[in-house]
Amino acid sequence: MTKLMGERYEIRLAGSGGQGLILAGLILAEAVVLYDGKNACQTQSYGPEARGGASKSEVIIDTQEIDYPKVIAADALLAMSQEACDTYFHDLKRDGLLIVDSVHVHRVPTTRAYRVPITQIAEETTGRRITANIVGLGLLAGLSGVVSREALEAAVAARAPRGTQEINLKALAAGFETAARLKKEEG
Repeated sequence: MTKLMGERYEIRLAGSGGQGLILAGLILAEAVVLYDGKNACQTQSYGPEARGGASKSEVIIDTQEIDYPKVIAADALLAMSQEACDTYFHDLKRDGLLIVDSVHVHRVPTTRAYRVPITQIAEETTGRRITANIVGLGLLAGLSGVVSREALEAAVAARAPRGTQEINLKALAAGFETAARLKKEEG
């Protein structure tokens, strides 16, 4: 599923407020721009209730100038809640990458999805559910190849709240390791 860059690549990270998806989108965009030397723009929206309400972050990546900052047809969707999966699946391209957190998403509208217990991996790796966003980011990057691991590591280290860099880098590594295992299982 790795996409040749030089084309627009649209990513939507969606879930509930408080899951850190806005931060994950910012980290991804910064990794692409500051460390991989491509163009990116990031937009976000969340419900008025913030924690627990709908939340999404969109990142557009291209080697060319970006003329429209929103997802038109997503190349990749990371759905961290059932509502996010239900709401945004229809915007995913036919051959798009769908990753769902199987801890929170139980109904998936396609058999072509990666069902991964992202929140559980975060808890087992770092002892903190809140790092699930970074596990998901590593998983997305590892499966799509849209950004380098080195760029994401640098962006996580720079953007993670003070004192949490180490656990966030562990969460990112767990995401990449899970992606590598899934790719190997596919053959």
